Amino acid sequence: MTVLPGESVAITGPSGSGKSTLLGILAGLDVPSSGTVSLAGESFSALNEDERAVRRGELCAFVFQSFHLVSDLNVLENVMLPLEIRGTRDAAQVAGQWLERVGLGHRLKHFPTTLSGGEQQRVALARAFAVAPRLLFADEPTGSLDHANGQRVIDMLFAMNQEAGTALVLVTHDDQLAARCSRHLRLDEGRLNGQ
Repeated sequence: MTVLPGESVAITGPSGSGKSTLLGILAGLDVPSSGTVSLAGESFSALNEDERAVRRGELCAFVFQSFHLVSDLNVLENVMLPLEIRGTRDAAQVAGQWLERVGLGHRLKHFPTTLSGGEQQRVALARAFAVAPRLLFADEPTGSLDHANGQRVIDMLFAMNQEAGTALVLVTHDDQLAARCSRHLRLDEGRLNGQ
């Protein structure tokens, strides 16, 4: 499979079909047992773990079902964290702007445990887009949310994807969500099918 700049690709399939494993391989979190993964024209799978981590940090971002926010950091600090790791000088300003965009500018000093699930996922979206990734991986980003919050998060995800021109690879069980992507691939018994 090939993912082009700005494209949105949904990967669906039954539970246990390997969707999250495929996402991990594409993101360089896991190494394929055969074949190769290239990222921005570079053989990603040929790099060692540390080199993959550096390239992933430069080019990619993630949104997960379980949010993965750092409980000891407030909302602003959670969004600032990857920016500071990259050495962004105005990390607080950039983080604050993204939190405003997701409607949480008034919750900067709150900690994740004081936020609803929808708010936590919006923090995760702000954190992902703040680093201006070329490729965003989303693994069941609405799986922990009720329908209304899930819809709001998805609307934001696609709006920011369009504005930033970020390529999006989305794993989901939701066929309606998959239909919003420019391509829909289905994983069945280890094989990808689709357009």
